Amino acid sequence: MSISGEPREKVFRPGPAPLRSHLPVLGKTLEYVHDPLSAMARRYRDHGPVSDLNLLGRTRTALIGPDACQAALQNGDKAFASGPGWGYLVGPFFNRGLMLLDFEEHKHYRQIMQEAFTRPRLEGYTRTLAPLVDAGIASWSPDRAFRIYPALKSHTLDLATDVFMGGAEYAVPGEIDRVNTAFVDCVQAANGYVRSTAPVPFTKWGRATRGRRLLEEFLRRHLPARRANPGEDLFSALCQVADASGGIDDDDIINQMIFLLMAAHDTTTSTVTSMVYELGRDVEWQERLRRQCLALGPNPSMAELEELPDLALVMKETLRLHPPVPVLARKTVKDTEILGVEIPAGRLISVMPLYSHHMPEYWTDPEIFDPERFSEERREDKSHRFAWEPFGGGVHKCLGMIFANLESKLVLSALLRHFEWSVPLDYSPPMKNDSLPYPGDGLPVALRRLSRVHA
Repeated sequence: MSISGEPREKVFRPGPAPLRSHLPVLGKTLEYVHDPLSAMARRYRDHGPVSDLNLLGRTRTALIGPDACQAALQNGDKAFASGPGWGYLVGPFFNRGLMLLDFEEHKHYRQIMQEAFTRPRLEGYTRTLAPLVDAGIASWSPDRAFRIYPALKSHTLDLATDVFMGGAEYAVPGEIDRVNTAFVDCVQAANGYVRSTAPVPFTKWGRATRGRRLLEEFLRRHLPARRANPGEDLFSALCQVADASGGIDDDDIINQMIFLLMAAHDTTTSTVTSMVYELGRDVEWQERLRRQCLALGPNPSMAELEELPDLALVMKETLRLHPPVPVLARKTVKDTEILGVEIPAGRLISVMPLYSHHMPEYWTDPEIFDPERFSEERREDKSHRFAWEPFGGGVHKCLGMIFANLESKLVLSALLRHFEWSVPLDYSPPMKNDSLPYPGDGLPVALRRLSRVHA
């Protein structure tokens, strides 16, 4: 059955030809880890929107460009499953998280979990986060080479403890640090080359296996306290939703909590880091946002954050240039075809929205930071329904994207209120892509405290 999307005049059928010019076992892995956007551009140019390649020792089909991505993500013939696709990468460590469920089971769990992200709950999370975000950012010490990425990563991990687990006041000293380390180990397992859940020393999968066990033990030990004394944290909300629905048990709550911690934390850190980089190069936009954030005050509500359209423009443009998840994983559960190209059942699929965000067919000067392209007068993102897809699409579109946007806006607005910063115009951070993309040098910025902060 053909999935939606107009086939090109030339059909690029997957086959052995594209698989010959690479290293055995690793295949094209190093090329995609080093510079994924350039690798995608070459593949699209040489092989079209649908082609085979070898990544992490496995043949998979790459889907590049909005037509091919739309076909897989909308999944009209239900041939593409998210669970077995992501399961190959992180399945043992985010077992039965929402992203790893499919079809009716996924629909059932998503409907239940949506109750943890209603507007009243999001407003409560914002009330919890706002003063904590502001205090944490205000405590930073300015430096001519302040490494913004590790500072943000540490701060957002601390925030996750509060908004996800009510401050974890029940934790013993040092326990939260171990939880944070375990969580990071689970995320970084995605690109591990030694893929065994046995506790093999010095491997990403070995560390992640131990990390997953620690996370399960921590959450299971403290779940009764969240159920008995609920607060405005996500752990409490999920316990209440689970009890009200009767549809998920304690194991399910733990699985979803571990997944949500991953989904919210790393994407927020990546998004804010990228916004800091772009605004460090564009003083005009940085000052434009700062004036609006200073007028807002230190503890903005959800409604007040929504009234900052320029901040939304900058975030959208940043997510276009630097999507936190540049590749989405799927696996075919039956024979299908996309754009006239046959794909067999059991094939791993790499959906690559990153390249869609940089295609000149849909974006004016796509490599230029230009937030106005998302203004109502231009709306370049409307050039194709899947030209801009930083949160995925279809039934697996990110459940927590509104929460992630709120947290990112809170962190950036606090930064703008307390500091100004810059990076050299000729500086480009050396990106690491062994999990979600991050700057290998920590993204050093010249950070200066503002002389006066409006309260």
